[in-house]
Amino acid sequence: MSVRTLVKSIQDIMRKDTGVDGDAQRVSQLCWMFFLKIMDDQDEALEFTRDAYTSPIPDHLQWRNWAADPEGITGEALLNFVNDELFPGLKRLPGSTPRARVIRDVFEDAYNYMKSGQLLRQIVNKINEVDFNNLTERQHFGDIYEQLLNDLQNAGNAGEYYTPRAVTAFMVQQIDPKPGEILMDPACGTGGFLTCAMRHMRDRYIKRPDQEDAMQAALRAVEKKPLPHMLCVTNMLLNGVEEPHFVRHDNTLARPLISWTKDERVDIILTNPPFGGKEEDGIENNFPTFRTRETADLFLALIIRLLKPGGRAAVVLPDGSLFGEGIKTRLKEHLMEECNLHTIVRLPNSVFKPYASIGTNLLFFEKGGPTTETWFWEHRVPEGQKAYSMTKPIRLEHLADCAAWWGGAGRDGRVEGPQAWRVTADEVKARGYNLDFKNPHAVEEDLGDPEHLLAALEGAEAEVAAIRDQLKAILTEALAR
Repeated sequence: MSVRTLVKSIQDIMRKDTGVDGDAQRVSQLCWMFFLKIMDDQDEALEFTRDAYTSPIPDHLQWRNWAADPEGITGEALLNFVNDELFPGLKRLPGSTPRARVIRDVFEDAYNYMKSGQLLRQIVNKINEVDFNNLTERQHFGDIYEQLLNDLQNAGNAGEYYTPRAVTAFMVQQIDPKPGEILMDPACGTGGFLTCAMRHMRDRYIKRPDQEDAMQAALRAVEKKPLPHMLCVTNMLLNGVEEPHFVRHDNTLARPLISWTKDERVDIILTNPPFGGKEEDGIENNFPTFRTRETADLFLALIIRLLKPGGRAAVVLPDGSLFGEGIKTRLKEHLMEECNLHTIVRLPNSVFKPYASIGTNLLFFEKGGPTTETWFWEHRVPEGQKAYSMTKPIRLEHLADCAAWWGGAGRDGRVEGPQAWRVTADEVKARGYNLDFKNPHAVEEDLGDPEHLLAALEGAEAEVAAIRDQLKAILTEALAR
């Protein structure tokens, strides 16, 4: 059975259980079970390769001792064990090792939604068919897992922690992280930027075990919500990270901005901070210069603070951040004074469909010197396609023209063209730091003569009024009978 078929069969079993309601709960249930199986497979490998290694999980709670036997504990006995022994035991797991902390963090907010012990046993037996110490099987499951994360865009508001893979890959490609550079995602969601950055470094730079160790030791991530945090930690395990304790379950914005010290600064930030949301009351007090509760604004202020001199960032922000006034104006002024905002890639509003039809932008900047000029690139939907969609999403090759124009690490030889233009910092300042510059090379769509359009509108309104009067007359007559 293929891994894809296996995962589908597990989801089908879950649909029969009355306790599991909707995609988000199904993925959450799947995730903690796979997490324990992956940890157990890793533990077995570590026990074999390291003389002194002992699993932080007590024997009776280890997957191999309660789940591995297909004829083992089932029904009410299995449910009682999971709810009354497994979960309490893992939430209060003793030990201060990184692996023990990871397990406690994952199970802090995990929950067993299933009500049928028989169905739970069927799923456990299916999961036992995957050997996560088999590299090929793990890679196959990693691909399926990524698809599961993509499917989460249908699960209510989960879209706020999903970034299209092509966008993530492009941002990583242009930032070009190296092993040992401290790389952070302060709103990491399910870990898309981290996995993409690791893949990039492994493909290009990592040739020895010490380089792999340097890369893993330099990763930093924080996620506020329990489900994406658990999904991210599992994602790290699937991508060969032995101790993903750097993925913290916390709210990065809950700390005063000034409390982030020099030794906490990082070389690279890659992130898509949640936008359109508001933080809880009091968070704005952590940002006295930029007193706002709007999440995207607070993250931008934090990112500027967190970068080392010479540090570089790629951030997804909505159109509103470019043209917004008030606090947003001060924030953009601060960004352009502290950093070189060298490139803005403007994306069409269908990139994040189906759960958000909003114009977004990729901001690339480097800390250390003020901005003198900013280049814009307008990304266009491929010819023959009206918009991106779930069935026709953006792909990395769609951004190849921008990568070719980019000019490498030094951004050399950039020229203006149908999709590229530049503005000076003085021009931005003269517009009150409104960065919402439209493409000067784009041909404005001819919408027609305003007087003719107004006349047509008045005619349509008169027609609607006449139909409304007819309906009113018919209803009055019907009610009078």
